[in-house]
Amino acid sequence: MPVHFALLVVVGIVSGMVNALAGGGSLLLFPALLAVGFPPLAANVTNSVAQCPGYVGFALGSRRELSGQRGRVLSTTGVAVLGSLAGSLLLLVLPAKVFDAVVPALVALASLLLGVQPWLARWMGEPEPGLPDRRGVLLPAVFIAAVYGGYFGGALGVVLIAVLALAAHDDLRRLNAVKGILSLIISVVSLVVFALGAPVDWLAVALLAPATLVGGYLGAKLAGRLSAATLRVAVVVVGLAVSIYLFVT
Repeated sequence: MPVHFALLVVVGIVSGMVNALAGGGSLLLFPALLAVGFPPLAANVTNSVAQCPGYVGFALGSRRELSGQRGRVLSTTGVAVLGSLAGSLLLLVLPAKVFDAVVPALVALASLLLGVQPWLARWMGEPEPGLPDRRGVLLPAVFIAAVYGGYFGGALGVVLIAVLALAAHDDLRRLNAVKGILSLIISVVSLVVFALGAPVDWLAVALLAPATLVGGYLGAKLAGRLSAATLRVAVVVVGLAVSIYLFVT
């Protein structure tokens, strides 16, 4: 239906922007797909694939912040690939009823994590530029985050920025750019796996991919200029509402 198409395009653009500004944009697109009739598993894999161009847009818009971070990106790429591969394969191997059972809890957890992100950031403190990264913490934590991202992916950006802020010493804006690259890597691996064996709705992906690409690029440009507080509240409210709906249905 045209109304459904228009809804998905608008939500896709907003999702890409939210991912760049605050993280958690996939928690907006996931319920939108549910609302137009997708079952949870199909909505999850279609959402994951459709988010990939948004991360490309984010990466293109964050080139200045990525300057001088080649070593950090390369060191975390391998564990991100392995973790995403493991999470994506788990989604395909485990019965669909397992995903249906755990996804309400995952949505609730991701929403709450996004909600407490400001307090978590203050508790961890501002990263200190110039000090070496704590790779003994960073690499295993990125692997675990990537497993989560491959399996579900809601609020993956929030998880990644928390991990980077805890274990990598740098300005948060630069770490946010690394978050975008790792999100892109995890998304690409998931895309390949899901394309081979998951119920992806490619018509919906064709509709959403340009929308998330535009949203990601715009969000990256706005990330240093706008407060994400209002967007964060909106995503948390939507995510918790979706979680409650999934729990009771």
